[in-house]
Amino acid sequence: MNEQSQGLRLPKLVEKDSRSPMLISALKSNSQQLWSQSKLKVPIAQLDDHLVTALKDAYIKGQIVRGLESAERTLAAEERGLRIADQKTGQARGIRVSRILLLANDGAERFYRQVETLLLRHGQRVLAIRLDINADKLGSLLFGPNKIAKSVMLEHKSAVASILLSLADQWEID
Repeated sequence: MNEQSQGLRLPKLVEKDSRSPMLISALKSNSQQLWSQSKLKVPIAQLDDHLVTALKDAYIKGQIVRGLESAERTLAAEERGLRIADQKTGQARGIRVSRILLLANDGAERFYRQVETLLLRHGQRVLAIRLDINADKLGSLLFGPNKIAKSVMLEHKSAVASILLSLADQWEID
């Protein structure tokens, strides 16, 4: 897998939007290697006013998980639940992006290697996006002054859709 967004299936709310094909293209064309030896590329985005509004709205609604370890625990629990549900129904569900992991741009290589491990494990359910913002600013934006956040995960489909559509506006092609 050369790019994280290869074979990407977006949430239904986003797929129904007319900007969806352009968004998929933009996710791929605005990507860079996660770290110097990474197998994955992740989209890079600016933290503009639309994205800030969508992030703050998700935070107010309790739809954000702070930190990579918390995201890993949440995703592992969800994975167990999905596996049990699939076993009960006898059918595997289709896989699409249901979570977004936003990353600060000043993490150490070790941090980004951990992110890569998480992405490889949870496949196409999680889309990572590196923001052009450091951990101090991301933490202060959502959690208050002097708070650090190297990563936050959006865990609700409406928050995921809102973030993706904010990015579609940011990357809109004239």
